[in-house]
Amino acid sequence: MSSGLEAAGSEAAELGRRLRQRDRSAAPAALNLIEDRSRREQATELLAELSPAAQGGEAPAHLVGITGPPGAGKSSLLSALVAEWRRQGRTVAVLAVDPSSKRSGGSLLGDRARIEHDPGDEGVLIRSTAAGGRLGGLAAPTREAAEALAAAFDLVVVETVGVGQSETDVEEVCDTVVVVVQPASGDVLQFLKAGIMEVPDVLVVTKADLGDVARRARRDLAQALRAVGSREVPVVAVSSLAPPSGIVELTAAIDAHRAGLDLPAARLHARRQAALREFAAECGDAGLRSLGGRREAQRFLARQDGSLGVGDLVAALAERAG
Repeated sequence: MSSGLEAAGSEAAELGRRLRQRDRSAAPAALNLIEDRSRREQATELLAELSPAAQGGEAPAHLVGITGPPGAGKSSLLSALVAEWRRQGRTVAVLAVDPSSKRSGGSLLGDRARIEHDPGDEGVLIRSTAAGGRLGGLAAPTREAAEALAAAFDLVVVETVGVGQSETDVEEVCDTVVVVVQPASGDVLQFLKAGIMEVPDVLVVTKADLGDVARRARRDLAQALRAVGSREVPVVAVSSLAPPSGIVELTAAIDAHRAGLDLPAARLHARRQAALREFAAECGDAGLRSLGGRREAQRFLARQDGSLGVGDLVAALAERAG
């Protein structure tokens, strides 16, 4: 039995090494392993090969989150973005998080079918995953999947379900968050009520081909940003109809945000937040109390090696909790 586990472990580590060497053909098997929650030890070994310590720094990919209300046109926008990024010679992986039924737990997993791409293009990978019962718009394995893909692709895009007060996990996974709205939908007022205007790094108004109504939505969003005293956030109007418009400007805005980041610091903060979230989910309030509370746990994490992955940080918290 132990030899079988060792073989499985070495296979997982090999997948990690292949991704680290930008072998994109290893991505589907790695994602299968991560999504199989009965194989957590192997997934941990895989991810250890992709930690900043193993890679000698942060993974090279730009992690981009795309979120917004259902029907806002995220999938059509992604189709146009993927085409533009490929035109620029960049490889793209998309994790499309689909909603799950509250009754059955099942998911339609339909976003992969809605995103147009050449299925024979080895520079594009599109994977649908179910949101399950997780608030925040992200499935539990999504962060790990993004972490794995970030070693082998130029861009990793996480498309999330909906947008709202509880659906901001994408901030803890992605370098740049793009929030998508459509004209004349009342989204601006809803965003102000939910406090969601602090989430986006780039705002996108879709269906710019509608003319005045789209321009009005763009003005309203700019006013909403000023009303909440938000930082400078570009608002880009796009149309995904052929020929698409605004897509080049949008990719430039996304790239500009990444260029202005202190990426190591941002990702270190995100890893520590994710580790604390995972520890709390596994051990509950009793686990946090054993660490002296959430603030003490955060101080403990701040003392850990910055090159550790999330799994190692969770293990350190568990060991500290005793």
